[in-house]
Amino acid sequence: MNSGAAVMTRRLVQLYVGLTLYGASMALQIRAALGLDPWDVFHQGLTRHVGLSFGTVTMIVGAAVLLLWIPLRQRPGLGTVSNVFVIGLSVDAALSLIPTLHGLPLRIAVLAAGIVLNGIAGGLYIGARFGPGPRDGLMTGFCRRTGRSVRLVRTTIEITVLVVGLLMGGSVGVGTVAYALAIGPLVQVFLPLFTVAERGAAAEPVAPAPQAAHGSQAAHGSQAEQAPQVTQACEPAAAG
Repeated sequence: MNSGAAVMTRRLVQLYVGLTLYGASMALQIRAALGLDPWDVFHQGLTRHVGLSFGTVTMIVGAAVLLLWIPLRQRPGLGTVSNVFVIGLSVDAALSLIPTLHGLPLRIAVLAAGIVLNGIAGGLYIGARFGPGPRDGLMTGFCRRTGRSVRLVRTTIEITVLVVGLLMGGSVGVGTVAYALAIGPLVQVFLPLFTVAERGAAAEPVAPAPQAAHGSQAAHGSQAEQAPQVTQACEPAAAG
């Protein structure tokens, strides 16, 4: 296998492993029942009203958000489309395997494991460089079209989905705060480790831009074509 094919194979494997682990990390946070990140509060709130699985709702919301890219003139990549389906399928699969948890110490441990796994998964699939997830592409599209800062746009979007999700019955708690505080530093640690350098170029260091601000999704993640270009919004979303 030549070097170009080897790099592409690594990127593809890394993308799908990362997305699968991302869905598993969401399931761990759901089972911990101590609060979710803003987008997943929204997904959970919808789930309580539409009678569909959490993963199915995640996919439907991701597809709907992707439609909003059209007026923003955003172009999806392989990672964008894969994000919609793989995360939704993997979170449902993981939820079917992880039982309801009892006891606060166990739930805290599972929450912590879910957040750390989310950071690892985000580093993997963002570092594969196959395009941003739907939710982060929405954010970067609004930034480009309005000229507003990443901090303002991301905060506005995530507060909106958090409040709407809370009103629909989504879970907000200490886990919501823990995720918000921890996911940015975690992705900052793991993203440089997993970023695949462009062919013939050395990997560039990933450093946060001055306006960088983290909200949720690791989602579902800011996954740009070039990892060094996305640290303004690179922490995943909730199913980015």
